[in-house]
Amino acid sequence: MFDSLSEKLQEVIKKASGQSELTQENMQDALREIRRALLDADVNLRVVKSFISNIKDKAEGENVLQGVNPAQQLVKIVHDELVKILGESQAPIDYSGHPNLIMMLGLQGSGKTTSAAKLAIKLKKDGRNPLLVACDVYRPAAIKQLQTLGEQTNTEVFTLDGSKNVQDIISSALNYAKDKGFNTLIIDTAGRLQIDTDMMAELLLIDRVFSPQEKLLVIDAMTGQESVNVAENFNEQLGITGLILTKADGDSRGGAALSISYCTGKPVKLIGTGEKLNALEDFHPERMATRILGMGDIVSLVERAQEVIDEKEAMALEKKMQKAEFSFNDFLKMQKQMKMLGSFDQILGMLPGFNISKNDREKLSHEGEKQFKRIEVFIQSMTPEERENPKLIDSSRKKRISAGSGISLADVNTYIKQFEQMRQMMKGVSNLKNTFGKFGGVNGTKLAAKQMMQNMRRFK
Repeated sequence: MFDSLSEKLQEVIKKASGQSELTQENMQDALREIRRALLDADVNLRVVKSFISNIKDKAEGENVLQGVNPAQQLVKIVHDELVKILGESQAPIDYSGHPNLIMMLGLQGSGKTTSAAKLAIKLKKDGRNPLLVACDVYRPAAIKQLQTLGEQTNTEVFTLDGSKNVQDIISSALNYAKDKGFNTLIIDTAGRLQIDTDMMAELLLIDRVFSPQEKLLVIDAMTGQESVNVAENFNEQLGITGLILTKADGDSRGGAALSISYCTGKPVKLIGTGEKLNALEDFHPERMATRILGMGDIVSLVERAQEVIDEKEAMALEKKMQKAEFSFNDFLKMQKQMKMLGSFDQILGMLPGFNISKNDREKLSHEGEKQFKRIEVFIQSMTPEERENPKLIDSSRKKRISAGSGISLADVNTYIKQFEQMRQMMKGVSNLKNTFGKFGGVNGTKLAAKQMMQNMRRFK
């Protein structure tokens, strides 16, 4: 997401680094390039005009002109405006109400039902006990889809067999939730291929009768400018409380994300980052702005590591590293944990200072994953004893491993040599906590990462 925009903005900033100061003349060139980059990214014209106007006003201010580094000045200005347009700050889910109600809204095909299941997983991580309520009584197999997703996420789904009265379904679900101890109802409402009167009438009825704490509109990021029209229409009639942006990983331009919050005045609360059911994350405007400007998002990377890395396993690996007892089996375990963090491409995009083009990043990611697969085949061609004790691998065993894996004997020797070098290097790692940021909750690595981001933005 934002790959094209990110590359173009970074190019503009790079050009500014060759200037002695920001002037009206060179700012005109920069603003022209920024405007073109935003329009190419399918950003709404109202947003583009406001963005450019605000940057121009700030860039021509006396305080900015007195700065030393034009590139850093421009980064600071553009960063602040991106944060402003993306929604200022992260907006949490409202958990008030006993139980609290979250109404999922959206057109058919936007990913509403899947997002409801993804949201259930996220709420469980936050300590909630959600109940999915099937209120899409029109679309064929919609209820069955929600039940299937409920099984996959281990979340109960409430249905009222034979009923097409959504008011009765929700009333019964509320009584059921109170009896069974569910504290959040996620209501999967019916979508349509387009906004129509009947659809809105049913949603307005739910809103007025049950007063849900959250009315979350699910928007497909791939629809671009149309997403703004849909969001404004829903907001005018229902007064939505927030947005969920789906398929963000498939949208390289990012125009919807940059436009939708500004045009509706409502925050993007959650963003879908992949097809997996756990790929729904809080939307942080400031972190997204730093990623667009090539400054990475180390805090989100650390948070993701906190979720996927097993504490006991990490402690066991730490002890082995300290004693240089790290085995090929341990390497496979570490590789598995790395995969859970996301693709190489995603990880590289979240690392600060890794300013390479999208194509180069994809090539690097492809080569890295390809190499990891080769190493995995190489290790799987060993016996269990060889994986646990690499010292057993003599010349005859190397030949057998080479034949079994289809990897040349020279590469086998290289892999074993590199592995031994890595073991010796890891011996000096005394605290795996600081590497993965798992054991300190929000302190430790996470705080250090936040401090790193603050330092990167401290331009004066």
